[in-house]
Amino acid sequence: MSDDFFQKLFGDSEPSHFGTGWVSGTASVFFGMLALGGVLTLHFPGLLTLPEARAAYPVDVIRLIIQGTIAAALVLGAISAILRERKVLGLTGAALGLLAVLLGGASTPLPDQIGSNIGIGFDWFLLDLLVMTIVFVPLERIWPRHPEQGTFRPEWTTDAFYFVATHLPAQLTTFAILLPATFASKWFAIPALAETIGGLPFIVQFPLAIVVADLCQYAIHRAFHKISFLWPFHAVHHSIKTMDWIAGSRSHFVDILITRSLILIPMTLLGFTQLVMASYLIFVAFHATFSHTDFRPRTRWLEPYFVTCRYHHWHHAADPEAADVNFAIHFPFIDRLFGTYHLPKDAWPESYGLIGASMPPGFFRQFVYPFKRD
Repeated sequence: MSDDFFQKLFGDSEPSHFGTGWVSGTASVFFGMLALGGVLTLHFPGLLTLPEARAAYPVDVIRLIIQGTIAAALVLGAISAILRERKVLGLTGAALGLLAVLLGGASTPLPDQIGSNIGIGFDWFLLDLLVMTIVFVPLERIWPRHPEQGTFRPEWTTDAFYFVATHLPAQLTTFAILLPATFASKWFAIPALAETIGGLPFIVQFPLAIVVADLCQYAIHRAFHKISFLWPFHAVHHSIKTMDWIAGSRSHFVDILITRSLILIPMTLLGFTQLVMASYLIFVAFHATFSHTDFRPRTRWLEPYFVTCRYHHWHHAADPEAADVNFAIHFPFIDRLFGTYHLPKDAWPESYGLIGASMPPGFFRQFVYPFKRD
């Protein structure tokens, strides 16, 4: 879908530049949906929240976040309604915020006990969406490499669907990803090694975990490019033609499950603590998202040592000279070590996507694409 999707949805063809109420209106709808979702998690925590996360949540902070999203939806919706001739965009966001208030708002009481050990992870999805959006959307709008691209660029709805589909069923995917590592730890564990590494201080364990994970991911990533029956699954990710923060979410479930589960096997066998593992997962989520962003500034001093936007953009380049390069996720030295390093001086790719191939549009067509054999 095109970048005027919201305008078509709300029947609003007015200008969308800053100061017209477009930004405040779309932000109002966004915060309104988050507010309503947050209130629903308070009403149905046994169904909607991750069991592993319930005990760790600072409830007062969560309530404050929900209250903030309600206020943002109402205030921004009012601003949009004042600035725009058509009021539907702002009023929709304000209505979502008002509905959240009517359902109890941030003061919705939690049950004394939650007996369910099953939850779909709607809480994690909402928090992830909130944090990623407020971090990366302003980053791309303040320092864009392609100012004409816009947040709602072509195919953004497809990638937004990927974000929902890959982040929402958190408990199911977490179980599937952890299962191989659980079996591996029973069969191949070396207790002395695990105890030694697990006993190291966090400041040593954490960077070591990043290196181990990146070496493992390099091998898996390269295999997806080189092994014929794996490539169609990874080709879904490489069908991205526009690089931005949400484009990185376009990945096939098979690609995600294989990659993440295989990375966790050596990390589990080596005995990294749960704190280190959780910290790495947060780190890789932010770094992998950042490396896809449409972010203009460069840090030349950092490029030889750490994967930046320009480095990973060359991995996605629709350029035969850049095919099968830059497999490392965090450290360029790994690509240098194995001869797959490619970073032309001061140059960015001119285009992105598959080379000499095409991908059907839309989430569902792309999901079945790898299973089709000509």
